[in-house]
Amino acid sequence: MNELQPTVDREIVASIVGVSKVYKLGGHTVRALDNVSIDFRQGDFVAIMGSSGSGKSTLLNLLGCLDRPDSGQYILAGRDVAAMDDETLSRIRGRYLGFIFQSYNLIQQLSVVENIEVPLSYQRPPLPGGRERCLKLAELVGLSGRLGHRPTELSGGQQQRVAIARALVNNPHVILADEPTGNLDTATSHEIMDLLDALNRAGRTIVMVTHENDIAERARRIVRLRDGRIDTISEVRPALPVVSGSIALERL
Repeated sequence: MNELQPTVDREIVASIVGVSKVYKLGGHTVRALDNVSIDFRQGDFVAIMGSSGSGKSTLLNLLGCLDRPDSGQYILAGRDVAAMDDETLSRIRGRYLGFIFQSYNLIQQLSVVENIEVPLSYQRPPLPGGRERCLKLAELVGLSGRLGHRPTELSGGQQQRVAIARALVNNPHVILADEPTGNLDTATSHEIMDLLDALNRAGRTIVMVTHENDIAERARRIVRLRDGRIDTISEVRPALPVVSGSIALERL
């Protein structure tokens, strides 16, 4: 079964509606997000850009259900995140979202395949065929020959490939990537972007924070934030084709 077989629809998988987020820092109030609205459809590949303090990290945290808005709505998988209790939110996060971090966030004591397997340990009930799925994902990202290696035995690019496989293991609807090439050299950065691009062509929805223009231009849309608001949204490449009906991504 081919993990990269294109199966695409254009349903909205996540929607931010009039969202604001305010932080209290000392005696000051910082409006990190100010009445932001944006939809993310299946097959989107969105790069979020902006200067330090523009709100891009706050937006990614809200999308990842790591924080909640002070006002407005975040609709994920057709449900209002604000109405979820912590248990439901944790279950939704683990089922619908995959995370890729700049610093990889691998567990140093675990092997490649064990790191990929980590999110499965939080699934209740456990997904059947978990180890087989991890092995197939390791092959997908080009690490089938490194299954027993620890993170310290891998290059930065290889560690990020492990992180990508780990993000895919629960077959998420949306992949959230925070500076996924930030610690990589130019050649390796483009290899990682080639992999993300292939996943996007297969119908994966990707939302990526980056400060690098050449990396952002690999996305389909670029959202630029300024002072907590959307400054511009530009289309870099055409959106993926619309397919009628609801088509789930292929599962291993």
